[in-house]
Amino acid sequence: MAASQDVHVRICNQEIVKFDLEVKALIQDIRDCSGPLSALSELNSKVKEKLQQLRHRIQELEQSAKEQDKESEKQLLLQEVENHKKQMLRKTTKESLAQTSSAITESLMGISRMMSQQVQQSEEAMHTLVNSSRTILDANEEFKSMSGTIQLGRKLITKYNRRELTDKLLIFLALALFLATVLYIVKKRLFPFL
Repeated sequence: MAASQDVHVRICNQEIVKFDLEVKALIQDIRDCSGPLSALSELNSKVKEKLQQLRHRIQELEQSAKEQDKESEKQLLLQEVENHKKQMLRKTTKESLAQTSSAITESLMGISRMMSQQVQQSEEAMHTLVNSSRTILDANEEFKSMSGTIQLGRKLITKYNRRELTDKLLIFLALALFLATVLYIVKKRLFPFL
């Protein structure tokens, strides 16, 4: 049983070292990453996965240490577990820094996209205002033109109304003169003595 425990402890230690090296390599890849956010997120998730495996192996090593028969081996393994936990804590801090960096990068990219959209909307609003101003200026010019035409039309209508009144008065006078002439002629023919 002691031999199988020793083998298990050696395997756990080898895997811990392997995962430790993989996590260090991934953290270096995160530092060197200048690519898109998706690449950074993928590296970040790989680091999380490796750290989870590393935690699991450290817990297995701790369990194996507690099961050791010899107190000296038990203490030696527990000390090794503590060292691994301390290293793990430093890596977790690096992981949280990488996550924070990733979150900040994502936030900045979101802000940049929002600013770009705001600039585009401002440009569209500016174009709309310019077009509206042109339309208003055109309408104003047309209104001035129509205003002149309306004033000319008003003068013509006023003149026409005066002319109509004069024409009605002349027609009335002509009719009165005609009727007076007809009456005079009728009177002279029918009543010559009057």
